[in-house]
Formats: sequence, structure tokens, C-alpha cells
Amino acid sequence: MIGRLLGPRRARQLQRFVRNGKLTIFCLFLTVIMFRGYLGAGRFGTPEKDLDEIRETLSFIRNRAEPRRVLEEALISAQGGLKSAENAGAGSNNYAAFDITKIFRDEDDGAEEFNRDPSQPYSLGPKISDWDEQRAEWLQRHPKFPNFLREHKPRVLLVTGSSPKPCENPVGDHYLLKSIKNKIDYCRLHAIEIFYNMALLDAEMSGFWAKLPLIRKLMLSYPEVEFLWWMDSDAMFTDMAFELPWERYKDVNFVLHGWDHMIYDDKNWIGLNTGSFLLRNCQWSLDLLDTWAPMGPKGKAREEAGKVLTRELKGRPVFEADDQSAMVYILATQKEKWADKVYLESAYYLHGYWGILVDKYEDMIESYHPGYGDHRWPLVTHFVGCKPCGKFGDYPVERCLKQMDRAFNFGDNQILQMYGFTHNSLGSRRVRRIRNETSNPIAMRDELGLLHPAFKAVKV
Repeated sequence: MIGRLLGPRRARQLQRFVRNGKLTIFCLFLTVIMFRGYLGAGRFGTPEKDLDEIRETLSFIRNRAEPRRVLEEALISAQGGLKSAENAGAGSNNYAAFDITKIFRDEDDGAEEFNRDPSQPYSLGPKISDWDEQRAEWLQRHPKFPNFLREHKPRVLLVTGSSPKPCENPVGDHYLLKSIKNKIDYCRLHAIEIFYNMALLDAEMSGFWAKLPLIRKLMLSYPEVEFLWWMDSDAMFTDMAFELPWERYKDVNFVLHGWDHMIYDDKNWIGLNTGSFLLRNCQWSLDLLDTWAPMGPKGKAREEAGKVLTRELKGRPVFEADDQSAMVYILATQKEKWADKVYLESAYYLHGYWGILVDKYEDMIESYHPGYGDHRWPLVTHFVGCKPCGKFGDYPVERCLKQMDRAFNFGDNQILQMYGFTHNSLGSRRVRRIRNETSNPIAMRDELGLLHPAFKAVKV
């Protein structure tokens, strides 16, 4: 019948197609049966639940394969890392084998550097003579940014920093981290803002002198700040509860740790310390910076100034001019101009030499408590001469690092106690619990009252 309608040839093709179609359907049916049996389908009684089971099984298979893929990639990566470590070539993922100087090498971007005319005296910037008037006008136009947070509580900016390059020894950066953590803790408790600098703003004012252009720039940028508090990176707060006696400084512009007789009578080069000082944001301070800075430019100016300072100051060794000796010289030789607005503080440790303090910490803990700021519990412990970021210091490395750990932990215990912890010892990084948890935490008070101290309260 089909042959008469379509012809013999077309009939054979159609019959072949029907047979192949039946075979295909039969194979598909067997495949579905086997697939359902392998996946466990059909156990739930409905096609929808069967489909859900199939999806879950396929997901399990994919998830089981994923760890294998990750392990294979990790193995390949590890093998590549070993080869790179052996051959320290390009593309190494081994930090220990990588030459960090490749990253921190100064690049020549084609821009010409500003070269100062050597025949002209050095200056930190354009001469400003009316800063008090400019600042007063700004404060009047911006009442939401008062220079005093409340009566006798000035707005303070703590300024510190370090080199833009990594330390010359690997451990140095770790101690810089500890030092900035310590400063952040103190500033948070005392409503002090903090600025950490890692840029050399003026290539001529390197080393000791890098702080001067930075301080001037911040004074002019933040007229709402009443005092800038400079603090060296190797100094740490060790009395977290001590609030500076701000009312004592209401009529002065410059506060340093030092002694009047050592400056004005003896002209002793260590009669004060510039590792931690307060400078009011005012015209007087700009004038002082302008007087201070010309001894700082590296090269001939700094070398010649160093000779003058060694000749004029008691006990000073022969070396290039440093900012501390220069300030002693300025105050001693120009007392009439500056002394009335300078306060040499010795009632507490705005700067405390570590060599006479750190070994006494245990005695302090046994006999006193934080809040004094003086020899009983020093506000600041300054590691003068340790130079943890450099290759060499003035003291044995082991002694410096151990004592820096003790100073950090001494201050850090005052922070940890707020949360019920303390270091196992001043030499230990490990901590232990000193009070049990409670279901009524609001009723708990920290021992020193630092969670919500009165000196942190800001008038709104």
C-alpha cells in the first residue's frame, strides 16, 4: 500500500526511519529506567519529588568534585612556588625570596624636581603674618568645628609617622605597628584626633627635621585644631588614664619636657626633648617654625649649623644639626623673644627615657595605679637610641626589643582590663581572663573607668 503511494524507494526509507525511531525510543526508555535507579528516583511516589532528588544528587556530585579541583590547583601552585623559590625568578610567590627593592625603587616620572636657589635662605613656605586673623575668621564661619571641645579641653591632633620605605630590618615594622596601635588607643580614650604620616614632604628636611614641614602644613590645613601634639614613632603611651593638665597651658604656645635651668643657665643640649611636644596653632608658632627651620636643610646648611650647636651647647658631640639641639640654642640665645610662651614641663613625663623606667614597671604596678603620669606611672616611655627601624641602634637589640615589648604590654594591660583581660606577664604576648562573664554586662565597670571616661566627653 505504502509502496504504491510513495514508490518502492521512498517506502524503504520511511520503514527504515520508523524502525530506527522505535529503537531510539526503546533505548531512551531503558536509559531513563537505569538513570532513575542509579539516582534513587521513584522512592517518593511523585515525579516532582523524583526531580528534586535528581537535582540534589547532581549537586552532591558537583560538590564532591570541587575539593578535588581546588586541591589540584593548590598542588600546581605549590609546585610552581617551589620552582620559583629555587630559581627566585620573575613571578615568584615566595615573599622571603622576593627582592623588595624592586617595588620600593624610586621611579623617574619625567617631572623635574623643584630645586631651591642655594643663594636664598631656606623657608618652609610663603611668609604668613596674619594667621591669627585668618584662623579667627575661619572659626567664626564654621561654628560646627570649634577649637575647644569644652572648657579647658582643646581640640588636639596627635601627629606621628615613619619612613615611606619599609624598615631596614624585618622586625622594625612590627614594632611600628605596636607603637601606632598604642597611640590610637590613647587618642580614642582622650578624644584626640590622630594623623599618621609616611610621606617626606620636603626632601631637604629629612631625618630629625621631617616633622617641621609636616606640622606647618597641618596647622594651616586644620584651623579648628588648637594644639598639635608631635610624638616620635619610638615613643609609647604607658599611662592611658592620664589627661594632660590643659588649663595649665592656657597662656602658653609651646610645651616640651625639660628644665628651665638646664636651658637658660647651662645651655645643655639635653635640657629638653623634642620627641613629644605640644604646639599651639597660632601666628607665634609659625614664627617659631620659621626661626627653627633654617638649620635643617641637609647638606652644607645642616653641617655648618651642627658646628655652631656643638660649640655653643654644653656636652653636645660633634654631628650635624638636629632639631632638639637647635631648639635649645634658640631658647637659650633668644630667651626674651620666646620664653614667655614656652612651658618646660617636668611635673610629669611628657617624655620619659626608657632606660630609667621600664625595669621599674612591676614596682609601679605593686605600689601605684595609672593616672599620675610621672615617675609613679609615666605618661610616655620614649625609646631614644633604640632605633628599631634601622640596621643599628645605640643599645643591644635584644635589650631594646624586650623592653619595648614590656612597655607596650604595660600600656596595653590598661586597655585589656576594660574587657576583662590582661597579659600573662609584661614580657608575654598571651592574655588571660581576669573576670568572669556576666549576664548583666551594663552593670560592670572597668577598674580604671576608661570605658566612658569623663575627659572623653565632648560638649555637643
